[in-house]
Amino acid sequence: MQFPYYFHLFGHALHPHAVMELLAYTIGFQFYLLLRRRRVQPTVPIEKNLWIIVGAIFGALIGSKILAWLESPQEYGAVFGTVAMLGGKTIVGGLLGGWAGVEIAKKRVGVTQSTGDLFVYPLAIGICIGRVGCFLTGLPDHTYGTLTQVPWAINFGDGPRHPTQLYEIAFVAALAIILALRHKLAHTNGKLFRLFLGGYLLFRFGVEFLKPSYKPYFGVSMIQIASLIGAIIALKPRKETSDQPGATDGR
Repeated sequence: MQFPYYFHLFGHALHPHAVMELLAYTIGFQFYLLLRRRRVQPTVPIEKNLWIIVGAIFGALIGSKILAWLESPQEYGAVFGTVAMLGGKTIVGGLLGGWAGVEIAKKRVGVTQSTGDLFVYPLAIGICIGRVGCFLTGLPDHTYGTLTQVPWAINFGDGPRHPTQLYEIAFVAALAIILALRHKLAHTNGKLFRLFLGGYLLFRFGVEFLKPSYKPYFGVSMIQIASLIGAIIALKPRKETSDQPGATDGR
């Protein structure tokens, strides 16, 4: 298999990252709408929910860019203008920025109930589909692992490496299945989102050791620092609250 692996449609070569990213956003959002329609408990009014989604989108965009710049200052420090604005995104920064954006939007529109649980499974689907695109892109995507001789290593063109994109897909899928089996969506009141986010961030903290990334902070990268801080906040024990719609707990 040759990387990048392009999709071909009507004689045109389509970049795998763009294709899978579009599918991730489309399928994830449609699944979110499906879960929202099927939810038994009262949901946030559509007008306020739209502002929350806007907060999530802009927060994710800003967070993903800022963390990407902090993660690779040697790449972006000397680059200005359009190239710097368009280049680089991180899932960790997107999740943390989106979380912050939602909280800001909720405060602005006066929403006190938890809204994060409905995002868990759409996020899981989106991450898994998106990482397929990262895997098919190969070396240009910079999400591959270090060189290794393990039997399942993948040669992206410069030798066998840890397929960390596939590790992430397997972990996220397993985490989503475990959460689905142990927690009913209608009765989690923010707990499901915190468990998913905390679990994913802890995974990212660990798997980054298998990536040849820039690690100037006592042997860890900025993504690892952000992941660890985010996981601590997400998994911090909280006082149990009622399952009533007006209860506040979590995202």
